[in-house]
Amino acid sequence: MRKILLILTLSTLSTASFAVNMMGRTGIGYSNQLISDLDALSFKVQKSRDLAYGALLAIDGDDENIDYGLGVKIYKYIFDEPQLNFYGAALIGLIQRDDESGFQVDGTLGSEFHIPGIESVGFSFEFGISVNKLDSSTRVQTVGYNFFSAAVHFYL
Repeated sequence: MRKILLILTLSTLSTASFAVNMMGRTGIGYSNQLISDLDALSFKVQKSRDLAYGALLAIDGDDENIDYGLGVKIYKYIFDEPQLNFYGAALIGLIQRDDESGFQVDGTLGSEFHIPGIESVGFSFEFGISVNKLDSSTRVQTVGYNFFSAAVHFYL
């Protein structure tokens, strides 16, 4: 019985010892990182083992007003663990909200994790610093984005 338990344990550990490889895959999902307070469509492409880039697009408009947020993001992977990738990221965005326009620049550290058996879905969280300006006010803020606001991507 001990031998069977040891074999099962070792086989489980050996299959879980590799991080999820998303190289060359495109992720499509959502994010709520832009200061426009709009949910954004999020796109992410991992170009190499240690570099990915992405884009955010948020729009809300009617006959009188259009609010939007557009952003580009670059990810630098620091290290990976089973089902988990740690990264640093930079976001640059343009914002239009309530007749005010401005920009957003974020520098964050974060992680994307995948549930074993469902590697095509990635959940992210991030924390860091944001500098943003809307017309008359410039703000420097600490930020923390949980799984529901940082990003959820479905990888094709």
